[in-house]
Amino acid sequence: MKYLLTRLRKLYRNARISQKLFLAFSLMIAIPVILISFVYIRMQETQLYKDAMATGNSHVSWLNEQLRRRMDMIENASNTALTQKSFVDFIHSNMLVDGLRLVKFKQNQFEQMLNIIQSHAMISELSFYVDNPNLYEIWPEIYHYKKFWPQDYWVKLRDEGGAAYRLFSFRDGEHTLSYYRLVRLQGQEQKRPSIMEVRVPHSMFFSDLLQESKGDFFSVLMNASDPPQYVYNPQHEFSEKYGQRMEEILGSIHRQLDILPQESPLQVKVGDQSFYALYRYIAPLNTYVVEIASHQALMKGPRSWYTFVVAITLCVLLLIMLLVSQTTRRIFRRLDSVLVSMRQVRKGELDSMIDTGLDENERGDEIDEVAVNYNNMLHEVKRLMTQVVDKQLIAKNAQLHSLHSQINSHFLYNALESIRMVAEVQRQPAIANSLVSLGSQLRYSMQWRSDTVAFREELANIQSYIEFINFMEGGSIVMTADLPQEILRYAIPKMCMQPIVENAVHHGAPSGGRVTIEITFSVENDSLLFINIRDDGKGLEPEMLHRLQAVLRSESDTPMVTSRSGLGLENVNKRLQLHYGKNCGLWIDSVQGAYTCVTIRLPWENVNLGGW
Repeated sequence: MKYLLTRLRKLYRNARISQKLFLAFSLMIAIPVILISFVYIRMQETQLYKDAMATGNSHVSWLNEQLRRRMDMIENASNTALTQKSFVDFIHSNMLVDGLRLVKFKQNQFEQMLNIIQSHAMISELSFYVDNPNLYEIWPEIYHYKKFWPQDYWVKLRDEGGAAYRLFSFRDGEHTLSYYRLVRLQGQEQKRPSIMEVRVPHSMFFSDLLQESKGDFFSVLMNASDPPQYVYNPQHEFSEKYGQRMEEILGSIHRQLDILPQESPLQVKVGDQSFYALYRYIAPLNTYVVEIASHQALMKGPRSWYTFVVAITLCVLLLIMLLVSQTTRRIFRRLDSVLVSMRQVRKGELDSMIDTGLDENERGDEIDEVAVNYNNMLHEVKRLMTQVVDKQLIAKNAQLHSLHSQINSHFLYNALESIRMVAEVQRQPAIANSLVSLGSQLRYSMQWRSDTVAFREELANIQSYIEFINFMEGGSIVMTADLPQEILRYAIPKMCMQPIVENAVHHGAPSGGRVTIEITFSVENDSLLFINIRDDGKGLEPEMLHRLQAVLRSESDTPMVTSRSGLGLENVNKRLQLHYGKNCGLWIDSVQGAYTCVTIRLPWENVNLGGW
């Protein structure tokens, strides 16, 4: 992943500006348009899905209502038929006794029953299956019970309240719906109740309910039995499209149906196709009214929109490419003059100015501004080069002046040496020793062969300073430094300890009083060297100590000026941190009336030391 990002950065960096502008315009215009379009299409898909599901639910409810109305018509017809008590009584009597009775029955009761059947358009046939050994089967509406199958079906009818529907009847099961009803008659010779069957062809019962041949939803009636059976319009567009896969689709949906309808539609996947199913359960029929729709069919409109959006986007990108190409070509004509001038300057021709063609008050565009600033930069470069030459001349003069100062310093050393000799001759050893100390200090401070010195050289200079101060002020200042040779050979920045010792001498002890200055060292984690300069003087006031510590931590906005505080530590601290980092520098600790200790932190690795 990291390699890929690095590769993409290099490709972008090396691409032409026109390509970068095209990419920028594409990111700013084309991509947001595509995203917004896809979001809008997705919202339209969601709304279309909701509308389709609402339409499907409405159609399911309508089908459910229509089927129940037609079932009520069949039940009303059966109730009317059973009101013909004389007809029912006759078919349960001995029909073989008298032929004249059969003729009268045919002319009266039987004709009335036929009229009832014919007056109901929903009924095609009505049959009675009678458990009567004296039944005379001469009409297709009256049969002996032994011709009914299954024989024990009356038990189920009794358990279900005396009536039941079958989506596929026992007699003409493939295309006929039947309504069965018990005729409850009691007789000595009757072993089973009689059954009345009302048969209606599917084409008549469902008529226009399933005749629609087009539409997003496909209506199917599925009985709840196992194996399931289905009633649907085979000429529907859905049925013709999926053909041999219909059984697989309907079976997948049937396995998920439940008596209690779900709030959301069923969703099944058959192969690479997804289908939605909305349904209602019709208890009397023991059948589900199901509306099925293909996901691809519902979304075919929005799906075509995606292609349209992509095509429009490609056209927009092409226009952007042409526009960027023409615009950059016109802009870069003037930019080429800038590049030509830069190449000449690279060869050393600093007089290669760019002709902008602008009047004095004209400002121009960004490229003109670049050209004007470029010309001003060339003027500034030439001015700075002249200034550098002047500075080099001044530096040469400073070197000559430095040599002259060295000559004067040799004169001063010779003069001090002559005075010391006079003091020796006149037997004034204190004056002679003080002159030696003063000369050593002058020589140490004025001769800078290197930025660093050995620790022993810095100690020797401090010792000379203390001897001279004792002579001048009559004090009793003692310095102790019991250090190993390894530390004495250690290279430290020159004059980094002198200001600290001066503070100890001038601020740590009363005039003419005794002060002991102790110099020790320690090493922490083989990374830092700590040089501790501790005096047993009067210490610092808490307020002054707090101010000093804040300055050394760089937390104070008011620097500690030597002339005001008498403590010139900030300069040493800043020099150390400038060259060795924030981990190095000074730290001060003091207790008033007891001691003052200043710690110098330096890197332990001596090769890392430098000077200032």
